[in-house]
Amino acid sequence: MTGAQALVEAMERQGVEVIFGIPGGVVIPLFDELYKSKKIKVILTRHEQGAAHAADGYARVTGKVGVC
Repeated sequence: MTGAQALVEAMERQGVEVIFGIPGGVVIPLFDELYKSKKIKVILTRHEQGAAHAADGYARVTGKVGVC
């Protein structure tokens, strides 16, 4: 099991349904695993700050965990 697989499994167990972010560089293995997940939807943003704001807004509106 890779670190990316372990992280995705942990997020699934915690009930994470949506993650915001930008694939690239060292996070490519994580995004590869996220795309395989049936439980987590990946929303791509144009900027890291946008991902943080989107995750914050998602958490405020839904009451669920916002991840970026």
